[in-house]
Amino acid sequence: MARVLVIGGSRFVGLRLVWTLLAQGHEVTTLNRGSHQDPFGSRIGRLHADRSSPDFLKVLATASFDAAVDFQAYSGNHARGVLAALRDRVGHYVLVSSGQVYLVREGAARPPAAPLREDDYPGGLMVAPTDLRDHAEWAYGVGKRDAEDALWQAFQEHRFPYTALRLPMVDGEHDPSGRLEGYLWRILDGRPVLLPDGGSASVRHVYSGDVARAVASLVGNPQAFGQAYNLCQDEMPTLRQLVDLLADLMGAPRRSRAIDGDTLLAAGIRPEQISPFSTPWMSLLDPGKAQRDLGFHHQPLEAYLGHIVASFCSRPFALPPESYTLRTRELELLDA
Repeated sequence: MARVLVIGGSRFVGLRLVWTLLAQGHEVTTLNRGSHQDPFGSRIGRLHADRSSPDFLKVLATASFDAAVDFQAYSGNHARGVLAALRDRVGHYVLVSSGQVYLVREGAARPPAAPLREDDYPGGLMVAPTDLRDHAEWAYGVGKRDAEDALWQAFQEHRFPYTALRLPMVDGEHDPSGRLEGYLWRILDGRPVLLPDGGSASVRHVYSGDVARAVASLVGNPQAFGQAYNLCQDEMPTLRQLVDLLADLMGAPRRSRAIDGDTLLAAGIRPEQISPFSTPWMSLLDPGKAQRDLGFHHQPLEAYLGHIVASFCSRPFALPPESYTLRTRELELLDA
């Protein structure tokens, strides 16, 4: 049994990880601001602090853990805060990073033409976009790189035992963003599912349950210290093939329909507003290193999508996600 600190742990993948760790018999403590209730009752310990405040250091001042998993490190300062708080009192620190660390490199293609590997990381940064939405995505990727770089420096100088896990788009039950559910609601209403530019780009996501299992099996593994790994599924369908598979799992006809991205923009609609996976900020990763070094194995695409669809169908009073609010306007473009 290991003592594991989960920084975050009150939503989505963090919740899934805590359940997985508990099922394996580990002693779990979460650290977050306490703004979301969790379902764990007396099964876990809880620490509350805003990591940007001095309270972060205070609540960890006397704590020690066999491992820590951090879902909320978004900058180099966040990583350095962990180093200041836990440098000599954690056996293994796991940073949950992002595939966007590749997409902010100078000269990086978005979407990438081929799956990105861990050795595609080095390079300078692209110029910051002027568009506000693109700038936010860029800043997220830059912040994750900054966090990784701070940890790499600590590993080089002090052998700080960290591992970075780079994730693409994460799919799973109860995703608060409702990204995949936006497609399910469109399938359910019986009208065509509009895919900007035909949904021809390849997609390679990761399932929340497989992330949780991978992290739980990784903690404490000294072979992973100082390393970064991509985690993702094996299959690489086009977005259209993914949406068609969702329709099959819903028992619905395949109704995906192409719509020109410029037509959407002329109507004041960004493609990702009606199709959340139609964005140039979608990383396409190669999981080979994690498979070779960690024995990482992702369950089949159809199997995990089946879990998500079953969960969706079991919540009859759920409300559509934000991405569904433009449904009337997008169908008007189709009928024009």
